[in-house]
Amino acid sequence: MSNADIITLPKLLSKIPEVITHLPGLIKGSKLTKITDTSKPLGLGVAIERATSMNPNGAAVIYEDTELTYKQFNAWANRLADYLASIGLKKGDTIAVNIENRPELLATVVACAKLGVCAALINTSQRGKVLIHSFNLVKPKAAIIGEELVDAVEEVRGDLDLKDNFFCFADQNTLDNPGDVPSGYKNLASESRDCSSENPASTKQTFLRDPLFYIYTSGTTGLPKAVVFNHGRWEKAYGAFGFSALHLTKNDRIYTTLPFYHATGMVICWSSVIAPAGAVVLARKFSASGFWDDIRRHNCTAFGYVGELCRYLHEQPEKPTDKDNKIHTIVGNGLRPSIWKDFKDRFGIERVAELYASSEGNVAFTNIFNFDNTVGFSPVSYAIVKYDKERDEPVRDSKGHMTKVGKGEAGLMLGEITDKTPFDGYTDPEKTEKSIYRDVFTKGDAWFNTGDMMRDIGFRHAQFVDRLGDTFRWKGENVSTTEVEQILDGYDGIQESVVYGVEIPNTNGRAGMAQIRLTGNHKDFDFKGLCEYLKRELPAYAIPVFLRINEEAMETTGTFKHQKNKLKEQKYDLKQQNNAVYALLPGESCYQQLDEATQDGIDGGKYRF
Repeated sequence: MSNADIITLPKLLSKIPEVITHLPGLIKGSKLTKITDTSKPLGLGVAIERATSMNPNGAAVIYEDTELTYKQFNAWANRLADYLASIGLKKGDTIAVNIENRPELLATVVACAKLGVCAALINTSQRGKVLIHSFNLVKPKAAIIGEELVDAVEEVRGDLDLKDNFFCFADQNTLDNPGDVPSGYKNLASESRDCSSENPASTKQTFLRDPLFYIYTSGTTGLPKAVVFNHGRWEKAYGAFGFSALHLTKNDRIYTTLPFYHATGMVICWSSVIAPAGAVVLARKFSASGFWDDIRRHNCTAFGYVGELCRYLHEQPEKPTDKDNKIHTIVGNGLRPSIWKDFKDRFGIERVAELYASSEGNVAFTNIFNFDNTVGFSPVSYAIVKYDKERDEPVRDSKGHMTKVGKGEAGLMLGEITDKTPFDGYTDPEKTEKSIYRDVFTKGDAWFNTGDMMRDIGFRHAQFVDRLGDTFRWKGENVSTTEVEQILDGYDGIQESVVYGVEIPNTNGRAGMAQIRLTGNHKDFDFKGLCEYLKRELPAYAIPVFLRINEEAMETTGTFKHQKNKLKEQKYDLKQQNNAVYALLPGESCYQQLDEATQDGIDGGKYRF
């Protein structure tokens, strides 16, 4: 960290004129972030109806050649809600939703929100055992599948607890033409076509603690957890980003390539334009080469990002048209300090609304004051405490209490659990309790363990440092080491595995690496078969990039935990080990044994991971 990143009083005071300009929005946003009234109707459905009344003929959702006004989009969601209610779905029920980024996904989620039905937002890259787990975990009463994901569902359908009520949207503009769907699925577009377009009364029956959707997170261990994201949390994000942080208007358009099964896209990006009744512009997939052409085509003024996205854009060859865009604001998390200022300058970006939050967490930071190299400011109660990495636990004093770090120091980020900042937890109560520290500073207090190392840079601002525990971040996704270990251990010929994240120079996050012990010699092992197996069972971002072959028993601590710190330090460096190392290089379909020349190429940026 540079000392230049420390927030001083003169730096803070220099931002006051800009803050005063946006004071009405900041005040309104602040009130929404602190809302505790459990009797006031609120949430996504209420906000969409508000935006529709504000700007009925303004663009709401744009996708490829489709542009829907708020009036059209709201009416579509109402028809879907009316149909789902007609088949008996009601407040408190859950529906599994597995659709890629397109208007059908957003209309479905709003329809569920208006009914008080919880939409379980399945990660569209999930396959095999992980997909079965995610479906069955939330006990859905129905499933709504995009035609593009029917094959993935069909592979596991026999193992799903849900046996009927499978609906499908054809992979096309179903608002204009419902199209045809595969057998075994009801066509939701045609079934709902003649339903009521009027706002349902049930919209006004969603309150602070009512579930809005499940977002799946790998958390710190095991298979994905289904995190309850309620209407109150959505309302707080709507306040923080829609009114306080981004200052967008009804004329703004935010471009979003991030998957909407993640909170950054679904909650942060979308709520920031729903508040002023502006438009969200959806892209099905991210394309570094086509990104700016799409931005210009749709006259976008903002976009959402994760760190990898900005790095990919920055690595594209410079063009004279780099500043030929209307983007003034970007919002997301993970923009690396090493490219932060250069990225802003190259593309003419005025505001970076970097944020820190997690799907399950109760503490969030937002770069309201537009400083560089920070996740921003947090208005809620948090603490950054000293952490012993060797013992893998917070430092406690003689009284059993934790100690806060000083300015400029890094430690474990905790969020205080209060009425204003509740921790809603997971579907599993045991997993919920494991995420809470008690008696941290005083007897009886309770704090959520974010699992993240953060640096205190003053005036309630922080910098993200690293992720602790058994999860690492790669390609903008959290990867559970335990989950990948379970999949690896299930392959014939692998006796034992330990998974961890390692740094590759000039990349964001950590690439997956697994130390594996085989039943035979690695030269006789079926690496091609392993690759095919991993592609069936894991999303692409979770497949290990490196395999380290271990001929002996794994090294463990006295409590039988794998010694991951040493493995992370040695990573794939052949000079630090006698083990054979294999790498899955970009564009290749199988692992190949690493040699010094290839390692030098990886470290020198020859291969683009």
